[in-house]
Amino acid sequence: MLKAHSWYGIDFFVGSASSNASFLMVYQNYDGPLYIIPAKTLYNKELFEKLPIEQGLSWEYFAAHLPLYPVVISAFAYIMGYLKSMLFTSIFYSVLLGLFFYALIDKLRLTEKPLLLTTVFLFLPRFLVVRSVGAPETMFLFFILSSIYYFEQKNYLIAGFLGGLAAMTKSPGILLAGGYGLAIIEEWIRTKRFNWRWFFLALIPLGLVAVFKLYAIQYGDFFAYFKSGDNIHLVKPFAVFNAGATWVGSWWLEDVIFYFFLYGLALYSLKDHWNRSFFYVPLVFFVSTLFVEHRDIARYSLPMWPFAVIAFQQFFTSKRFAVIAAILLPAIYLYAWNFMLHNTLPISDWSAFL
Repeated sequence: MLKAHSWYGIDFFVGSASSNASFLMVYQNYDGPLYIIPAKTLYNKELFEKLPIEQGLSWEYFAAHLPLYPVVISAFAYIMGYLKSMLFTSIFYSVLLGLFFYALIDKLRLTEKPLLLTTVFLFLPRFLVVRSVGAPETMFLFFILSSIYYFEQKNYLIAGFLGGLAAMTKSPGILLAGGYGLAIIEEWIRTKRFNWRWFFLALIPLGLVAVFKLYAIQYGDFFAYFKSGDNIHLVKPFAVFNAGATWVGSWWLEDVIFYFFLYGLALYSLKDHWNRSFFYVPLVFFVSTLFVEHRDIARYSLPMWPFAVIAFQQFFTSKRFAVIAAILLPAIYLYAWNFMLHNTLPISDWSAFL
């Protein structure tokens, strides 16, 4: 991050609580530091009560932060400390995700320009932010894509295992099971054959059950996730346009329409794709996103982004896109810079996160 307060008259600190830019502001980005708490305590109340958490968050609140990302943070923390481990985990899985996406589209011959398409994949503005701060999205997307790859290879055991890891990273990972279920129903209707190995895909919901079992031990409540606060945002179709909702709070929402158009058009383009999970998995995520009552649709829709890149690969690897992308690249970085400077958790005492 450059130590500059403005760029050609653009003030980066309008409305900011502090004009003292430092790398700490990268650490402070939501919800990164909050994942450090379960990384240090594994939801143990006695350990939690020893931490000086100044934000006033309850022990129950952290059940909303699923354990796989914190567990990996904790593993690397022995070497580099929790804050650096938090960023390292995000970046490590960003690298794995980029490499796997390249290998996937190259092996399945989904494009003639896999390196260029992978670069486009990594530079979606919202994705550029989440892969640069503490966030579980890169881990989540890696497990989703790797699970889908093995599903298409008909290795349902590994697909189910990786899907279970996705569900242990973020609760929407359970939607993989819905997408696979639709693909299986289509195959069964077409072939009239039942494959008993499909049962291995039950590992996906079992991953989430394992999380809830951990909560039953630590919280004494199997359903602690659903009682952790205002974190269930599936309400009704197009709920994001409820400007008065707690997690919306705005009527400037034109960009949401464009996201819905992007992913809707991608789905239409993928409806006849020979890899059926490439259509059904993003379909389930798309329908669920329409019900989300939260301003950050860009983040909630990230699981559909790899499939949109694949659907429009000819456009994204064309000269006309490259020219415009080159012109707008500074805008992407300015967006990310602004976002990371302002999307910060107020922290004055860092001892709980060290």
